[in-house]
Amino acid sequence: MELKPRHLLGIEGLEAGEILHLLDRAAAFKAGHGHGSLRGLVVVNLFFEASTRTRVSFEIAARRLGADPVNWTAAGSSVSKGETLFDTVRNIDAMRPAAVVIRHAAAGAALAVSRRVRCSVVNAGDGAHEHPSQALLDAFTLRAALGSLERKVVAIVGDIAHSRVARSNAFCLGTLGATVRLCGPPSLLPPGLERLGPRVEVHPRLESALEGADAVMMLRIQLERQAGGHDPRLPSRREYARLYGLGPRAAATLKPAALVLHPGPINRGVELASAVADGPRSVILDQVENGVFVRMAILHELLHERRAEGAA
Repeated sequence: MELKPRHLLGIEGLEAGEILHLLDRAAAFKAGHGHGSLRGLVVVNLFFEASTRTRVSFEIAARRLGADPVNWTAAGSSVSKGETLFDTVRNIDAMRPAAVVIRHAAAGAALAVSRRVRCSVVNAGDGAHEHPSQALLDAFTLRAALGSLERKVVAIVGDIAHSRVARSNAFCLGTLGATVRLCGPPSLLPPGLERLGPRVEVHPRLESALEGADAVMMLRIQLERQAGGHDPRLPSRREYARLYGLGPRAAATLKPAALVLHPGPINRGVELASAVADGPRSVILDQVENGVFVRMAILHELLHERRAEGAA
């Protein structure tokens, strides 16, 4: 099965076969097969929000495929002069890139952009909506360590309310047969989370979320997405770490083979202790490494036909 759409805007709506096709393609790239297939194409990384792992790995992915990446950031651009998002993307599209990889603070920004350009659009994170490439690299990392995700249990702990990573993972892991446990303080567990899929469970207590889990993904509190940069309903950093942080004591309750993930950046000593982040359970750096191969797979599947047609 191939990826059907011209864009990758989210995980929601993708079939299991499409997801597995991307993961298999990424595995082939990691094994050293199929480099240089997008030579002559231009991929623009259009980041309206700060990023390290996502932007750099998309750049490396494009280069390894033979494409020419162009990195754009809002700082120093015409956005600072008042240019709108849509004027920016239409001007970039006029230069005929093959794809735009966009990160924006507004939910739905990638979808809106896709309706106004001729090139392919990859959503690199839109507000608290979705982050599809992160979910795919998380699934790739889990599948490499656990095998099939059918009947596996993955706990996602932290700021669920503002997390596009949690949403995309709920769709992705659930579609692949895993049970997803969402856990965090009550103020960060909005109503309706069960609508993210039939395999989604809500756990207000860390202990119940971790019990029997095959993997746990820790998330930071996203103060930048909260009004005023602070939520008075949240406990202090020390109290949060005690109730919802994964330190050595909490990690000791996990199954012996359970994995620890984090999409980054990590607030060490808050949601995740350094002893756990750097310990033998951690596959955090594997996530980062695998992100390059997964993003290679995304760009290849969206653009290889354009390469065959001689698009530029």
